[in-house]
Amino acid sequence: MNISGKTALVVVDFQGGDLSGPAAAYGRGQLVKAQTMVAECRAQGVPVVWIQEVHKSHLTDIGRELDGSEGPHCIEGNPGTEIATGLGPVGEEFHIRKRRYSSFFATELDIVLKSYGVENLILIGGFTDICILYTSVDAHQRDFHIRVATDLTAGSSVQAHDDALKMINYLQRDALVTSDEVMSWLGELAPVA
Repeated sequence: MNISGKTALVVVDFQGGDLSGPAAAYGRGQLVKAQTMVAECRAQGVPVVWIQEVHKSHLTDIGRELDGSEGPHCIEGNPGTEIATGLGPVGEEFHIRKRRYSSFFATELDIVLKSYGVENLILIGGFTDICILYTSVDAHQRDFHIRVATDLTAGSSVQAHDDALKMINYLQRDALVTSDEVMSWLGELAPVA
C-alpha cells in the first residue's frame, strides 16, 4: 500500500452494539480485524476518528433519508445504534455524531482532519454503498487520498457493496485495499514513543 503523508483511520458507522441484532452488518471476524487495526493505529500514532450516525426517535433530524429504501434507522438509545462492542473512542479521540450519510455533511470532520494535518484517510465501517460511499466522495472532493479496507466494510447487500467499491475505485484508482495491506503499512511505521 503506497501512502505518503499524514494519515487518519476513520471508523464510519461501525455500529450494531453486540452485533446480535438486525442493525449489525458486521461479522465477528470483521470486528476482531477492526479492533486489531484500531489498536495498531493507536500504537503507531495514527489518529482514529469515530463516526456514528444517530437520529432522535421523533425523526425530525432524519431529513430525506426516509425517501429511499431505508426506514427509520440509527435511533438514539437503540442498542443497535451503538458503536460495536469492543470498539469506540478512548482518551482524546474524536467521536463525531452525524445526521446524514456523509461523515462530512454538517459535522466537524473536515476541521478535525485539517487540525491533524491529514492528507490520507483509511475508511472502515458501513454501509459501503451508503455512508462509506458518500464519505469517500466528499473526501475526494476535499482532495484527501482515500483508502477503503474492502474486507472491513459491509454493504446493504453483496451486490451493493461490490458496486460501491467500483464507484470508489473510479474516484481514485488506488483507493481499494485490504486490511492486511493496511496492517502491513502500519507495521512499517516507527512506533510512537
